Amino acid sequence: MTTAGRRSYESLAQAAERTGISTKTLRRHIAAGALTAYRCGRLIRLDPDDVDRMMVRVPNGR
Repeated sequence: MTTAGRRSYESLAQAAERTGISTKTLRRHIAAGALTAYRCGRLIRLDPDDVDRMMVRVPNGR
């Protein structure tokens, strides 16, 4: 997500709340290299677009 050309980031808790994915699962995806995380000191931030790309549409009937 960008606002006027600026990247925005969200915390693990914000991403979990927005998507319904637990913070533990998000951390697993980060550890597996499937989700990029950004660190600033002790803070971990995620790009909401990266989190959204993790979500895969399920075909009808499955």
